[in-house]
Amino acid sequence: MTLTYAGASGGGVTAVQGLDLNVERGAFAAVVGPSGCGKSTLMKLATGLVRPTAGRIAVDEAAVEGPVKIAGMAFQNANLLPWRTIRDNVLLPLEIVEPHRRRFRRNKAEYAERADRLLALVGLDGFAERFPWELSGGMQQRTSLCRALIHEPALLMLDEPFAALDAFTREELWCVLRDLWARIGFTVVLVTHDLREAAFLADTVHVMSARPGRIVASRAIDLPRPRELDVCFEPEFVDIVHDLRSRISEVRQ
Repeated sequence: MTLTYAGASGGGVTAVQGLDLNVERGAFAAVVGPSGCGKSTLMKLATGLVRPTAGRIAVDEAAVEGPVKIAGMAFQNANLLPWRTIRDNVLLPLEIVEPHRRRFRRNKAEYAERADRLLALVGLDGFAERFPWELSGGMQQRTSLCRALIHEPALLMLDEPFAALDAFTREELWCVLRDLWARIGFTVVLVTHDLREAAFLADTVHVMSARPGRIVASRAIDLPRPRELDVCFEPEFVDIVHDLRSRISEVRQ
């Protein structure tokens, strides 16, 4: 697929060109590449937030013609509403996405229980009545993951979700995401600059070229699962990270 953003003076910027990516249902894919290569544009295209200039996008075998209802999204910033409790922030998509929207008032107690179960899964049991400003950055990002998953999406799109966190919190949340994915079984596309993060979490890491972005390499991560953080110090893991780094260095030139 190709996407060209129209310019104010009549020109345009081609963000991605000839981009071809296939992710199997239930797989965990990561996308890496140099800054400005179109990774975030890929997210927007896959979720129907923008339409391609040329080409076709399909999610769950259905052509994407608008916002994808079966997708959940989480970003670098948690973007929680400060006046809503943690539980009510998690519930927000159910107030917007059909068919939950029309059922929300009638089934709110049931949905609240679902939110509390998700919060417990990410280590936030007992925090449902707190407000975002009472939580650390890592706890807010856990809440953001729950919000992205509350409507039980088949596809989870993650755009640098842990980039703003310190190293220890980031690794802790890798394990949270690892366990959620193993338990629930949704498809994941993770956009990240962190090659260790990509190699630790993903089945396959896709490398994008400099703008206009396209997939230039795909590296299968054959490390056994479940993966513990100790694997990051194993020679095989280090070799994978070095290989990914060298591929990105090549496409930046």
